[in-house]
Amino acid sequence: MAARSTPNPIPSVWTRQRREPGQPALSREAIVREAVAMLDAEGVEALSMRKLGARLNAGATSLYRHVATKDELMELAVDEVAAEVRVPDGPDPDWRAAATEAAQSFRATVLRHPWMSSVMGQAGLVYLGPNLMSFSERLAALFTGAGFREPDQAISTLLAYVLGMSTTEAAWLTTVARSGRSETEFVTLLMPAARQAAAGHDHLAAAYTEAGTAPRDPARDRDAKFGYGLDVVLDGLAARLGHRSPEH
Repeated sequence: MAARSTPNPIPSVWTRQRREPGQPALSREAIVREAVAMLDAEGVEALSMRKLGARLNAGATSLYRHVATKDELMELAVDEVAAEVRVPDGPDPDWRAAATEAAQSFRATVLRHPWMSSVMGQAGLVYLGPNLMSFSERLAALFTGAGFREPDQAISTLLAYVLGMSTTEAAWLTTVARSGRSETEFVTLLMPAARQAAAGHDHLAAAYTEAGTAPRDPARDRDAKFGYGLDVVLDGLAARLGHRSPEH
């Protein structure tokens, strides 16, 4: 009698043995690429193994030979797009300039793939993927080389800021896209309602009034807001680096 397979105690695509392919024309890589395209075009809600199989001219059963669950598929999709994130390397890079470039690259990747930010908080052990592991390793090398005694804490602080801001931006841009208007057109239409809602809230009302006095570029405003917060985070990290506690 054939031996029974032992269930995987850790539910992640990165912790189980990869199955041999059943259909030569269908591979895990092809499945993941099509899933990313579908997520970019239609969002997380539209993705299902059945729909994905139809796009690949394959049944859901064929997909399950390569990807056991939808959760595994999401882990793979996140790691696929994580390959787009850049971290400068080279001999002794300026840690702050390199961290800025990495943060901006991470943000740009999330905004190209708006589903990514929400999935990262739900996709199990997504950080075990090879591309995300490589990204984390390069950041760890950067912060360790800069002299941070706890590089993992510096990385967590930086990424928490980037992911939090990017999640909000991605949600906003999804709303704009669904309106069928440009971001500038959408903001122009939204502003009167925002000013009306801010009535009675003096500081907000003043800000919305000022914002409506001259045409603004919403994308440039978002860039400036992200840059301001990133500078604050990096200022804090630089202060920690400059006032390290002595070794005990």
